[in-house]
Amino acid sequence: MPEARNEKIAGMTAMLIGVASFSIMDACLKLLTGHYPAIQVAALRGLAALPVVFAWAVYSGGARQLLRVSWPLHVVRGIMSVFMMVTFVYALKTLSLAKAYSIFFIAPLLIALLGIVLLRERVQKAQWLAIGVGFIGVLIVLKPEASVAGFGWWSTLAVLGTAVAYALSSIIVKILGRTDSTQSMMFWMTAMLALGATAIALPQWEPVAREHYVILAGIAFTGAIGQWGVTVAFKHAPAASVAPLEYTGLAWVIIIDLLVWSTTPTLRTLLGAGLIISCGLYLIRYESRRAT
Repeated sequence: MPEARNEKIAGMTAMLIGVASFSIMDACLKLLTGHYPAIQVAALRGLAALPVVFAWAVYSGGARQLLRVSWPLHVVRGIMSVFMMVTFVYALKTLSLAKAYSIFFIAPLLIALLGIVLLRERVQKAQWLAIGVGFIGVLIVLKPEASVAGFGWWSTLAVLGTAVAYALSSIIVKILGRTDSTQSMMFWMTAMLALGATAIALPQWEPVAREHYVILAGIAFTGAIGQWGVTVAFKHAPAASVAPLEYTGLAWVIIIDLLVWSTTPTLRTLLGAGLIISCGLYLIRYESRRAT
């Protein structure tokens, strides 16, 4: 039992690392959205990260384990990865990172609910409290009384679609984690994203400018680290324990928006972010007490 609880805490730590890395990666993607079509940016994300993920997967687990996988679920997850990247990149063309993340943060609640329905996971009252408080923080940031048109209908729907696909993909990770290695899950998702998005983007492919190579390098490494963190988290810890930690990404993107685009968050955004971060810290403290 102590080993299982320690494994859960390790999964939660991996999630925090993954969310921070993905926040930086999403900022890099947003920098590219003004220069290339959304589908090409999605393809560049997969192509940039693929060599890094492949090298790590072979070094840490060997090439053979990449072929011992549950193909149907990997294919479904690969299709979802293409859909997620295209819809999210499309939304980043018009939304700030903070607004896009705020809408996307319906995903942790969906993950927790799907974990109960599909995986029959048990959720403690403290976990429900963390999910609920974090979601209230999201609603505060969203300013629900304002017209949705302020965000742009299509961009909002695109992020909501990303959230639904991400939630389903996270549940698939839980199922695949029973039989497949972390390396295989990371490699095949990245490979299918790279191949699928590139195949769709080729007819309208635009040459990549040299000054964007540095951004692509950043996408490669932060994307690989982020994918590792999220995969390890959902493989080793219950969905309800790690899903609320997604909310910490809002703190990262608020800082990035300020530093890169000089977008100053409103008092309402800061209040909501405070609730979200408190939710994540409370959940970590709760799990640590259970582990001891």
